[in-house]
Parts: sequence; C-alpha cells; structure tokens
Amino acid sequence: MKNDVYVKDGIIIPEHELEITTSRSGGAGGQHVNKTDTRITVRWNVNNTRILTDEQRSRVLEKLASRLTAEGDLIIHNSESRSQQHNKKMALDALARTIHKALHVPKKRMKTHVSTAAKEARVHEKRHRGEIKYFRSKKSHDE
Repeated sequence: MKNDVYVKDGIIIPEHELEITTSRSGGAGGQHVNKTDTRITVRWNVNNTRILTDEQRSRVLEKLASRLTAEGDLIIHNSESRSQQHNKKMALDALARTIHKALHVPKKRMKTHVSTAAKEARVHEKRHRGEIKYFRSKKSHDE
C-alpha cells in the first residue's frame, strides 16, 4: 500500500496498523501556520502488531521503553516542513529508522588473546627501558 512502512528485510508495517493524524503546527509561518494542519503524528502500537516475532517485539519494547506510552504506542511527530505530505514522509521515515535501530542485534564480541611473541616483545621493551633508566640514575649518582 501507499503508506506501508519498510523497516528492514521482510519487516513492513502495513498502513492499517498506523494511526496518522494531523494538527496545526506551531512556530513561524504567519497566516499559513494558523490555517493549515501540517503537523503529522504517527502512532504505532508495538504490543498489537502482527509483523514482529515475540523476540523482535520484546527487543523493541526493551530498547524503546522510554519512548512508548503505557499502552505500548510509539508516537512520532513531525512539523519541520510547511508541506503536510513532506512531514508525513519524514515522520514515516523516522518511524522506520527508530524501529530499525531498536531491532539491531549487536554482534557478539570475539575474545582475543595477546600472542606469546607480543608478550615477549612487551616484556623485552620494558626491561630495556628499565635498564636505560637504571644506568641513567647510576651516572648521576657517581658524579
């Protein structure tokens, strides 16, 4: 559909799951801003969606906990432009970006170890620096 939101491979929020409302935008704009509903509010309920698996849903609920309402709605506002269509596109893009970020699973860190050669080189360098400092102090004490 026209307002379906593509999030990432295989995850597309259908238009019927989104509640898109308009309202009057604040700020500069003179008479125009007082007469037109250019501010867009997109509301999407994470708890009731059918597009996410249980694992994905719990990840989104955890990552976006501070941005969700008590009912589990994610609300995105946009009023940057004077154009309602442009604000709508930007709000839907912001929704997609937010959900895409929340669904990101970080790679597991692979443990690495320092090679024996690197350890020996470090110890050799430390010993060498220590000798330099030791002989430096020997000279100053002899004088």
